[in-house]
Amino acid sequence: MDVELRAVIARSLGAPVRAARTVHGGDVARAYAVDLDDGRTVFAKTHPEAPPYFFTTEAAGLRWLRDGVAPAGPIAVPEVLAVSDDAPNHLVLEWIDVGGGRAERDRAGERSFGEGLARLHAAGADCFGRDDRRTTGSRGLPNEPMPTWADFYATQRLLPLGRLAHDAGALPPVAIEGLARVAERLDGFDGADEPPARLHGDLWAGNRLVGGDGRHWLIDPAAHGGHREFDLAMMRLFDGFGPGGFDAYDEVAPLASGWEERVQLHQIAPLVVHAIKFGGGYVGAATDAIARYA
Repeated sequence: MDVELRAVIARSLGAPVRAARTVHGGDVARAYAVDLDDGRTVFAKTHPEAPPYFFTTEAAGLRWLRDGVAPAGPIAVPEVLAVSDDAPNHLVLEWIDVGGGRAERDRAGERSFGEGLARLHAAGADCFGRDDRRTTGSRGLPNEPMPTWADFYATQRLLPLGRLAHDAGALPPVAIEGLARVAERLDGFDGADEPPARLHGDLWAGNRLVGGDGRHWLIDPAAHGGHREFDLAMMRLFDGFGPGGFDAYDEVAPLASGWEERVQLHQIAPLVVHAIKFGGGYVGAATDAIARYA
């Protein structure tokens, strides 16, 4: 960690930095465990080539999610301690003492996560998208406020991703054309009339940490108001979540009829993102998912 960033963190938190060690922090961010002279340890990250509003957008999402969870509930969101998009850009969060990894994720723990996620979703949102209109995710997808899920998923996800995939040559023409057809028929799916849920927005297993006390911590969100089936579809896409969580979620907040048939519908967006970023097997998976609903 460079001297300037140390100084900024010290001023923001009111204590000198005693030591900083590098930790895993994602694809592009430089992340650190920072020990302060007052005995606290905090998590800090900076981005060498961050797009505009990168960290303040993440901080706003974390605060919004934190407002939607119970203070002593099974799901927690780290507190934002300091944030700035000015050089040196940074985001400082409370430190999470991670437990024993997968061994901590027993059936009882997974059930508590499912129950907590259902309640977080139920905290709701003012609109589909974001009131601040900030883009999210590695592709900077738009989040303009929309009145319905069909409007949001079509205009803020499928159609923009179709343009990005076309420009990058990431998908075959039949898949690009199929995205447009799917976008036109979203109103016809069961559950299309649900109100906006409070979504994490990038809920793969790496963005759920299990603390030593068994609580589940949500990090690195692409937070927005959306369809609650989207978070659940993301959880199924890359595995890492036990069946007990899905069962408990359904007991607290049953999904609309036919949800099993819509899992891949919600997975189209992340699959296309991965096809653009990584190519490989994601191209075929995205093309197959699109063809199912086109």
